Amino acid sequence: MSRIANNPVVVPKGVELKVDGAKVSVKGSNGELSLELNPLVTVEQEDGSLKVAAVNETKDSRAMSGTFRSLINNMVVGVSQGFERKLTLLGVGYRAKASGNKLDLTLGFSHPVVYELPKGVTAETPSQTEILLKSADKQLLGQVAAEVRGFRPPEPYKGKGVRYADERVRLKEAKKK
Repeated sequence: MSRIANNPVVVPKGVELKVDGAKVSVKGSNGELSLELNPLVTVEQEDGSLKVAAVNETKDSRAMSGTFRSLINNMVVGVSQGFERKLTLLGVGYRAKASGNKLDLTLGFSHPVVYELPKGVTAETPSQTEILLKSADKQLLGQVAAEVRGFRPPEPYKGKGVRYADERVRLKEAKKK
């Protein structure tokens, strides 16, 4: 059984945290995030920290307390430091270019792929084969990275496609005669 909910969420300086009934709002230098709480979870704010506890001792309530503690901690880290995800393009002629809130991808199709970034996510392209996505919302950032990767996932024979920077693709052996 995990005991993650027993650890308090430490609120750093410069981050404003507000608990209003069943809603938690976090405001910092990178933006503002809010979260609706589950009825199985209670949140108590103390000086410089936040304590998440289960309403009763059922299995669901204990599981939700750990989940919501992690979600609130991710919100606090997101508005203070932010999250980033790096993608790499592997393949001849595969290129990416970020312009405003659009990401122009050339992935070997007969047409370019233009992906419009949702509000709260920014993209940078340090080189033509690297994409750096940044956001305060960890869940939204992961979703955007998965959607961009989904345009051309790495194929198993040569490894061409869009992959996460830390992803290892196991290559299959070519067909024998």
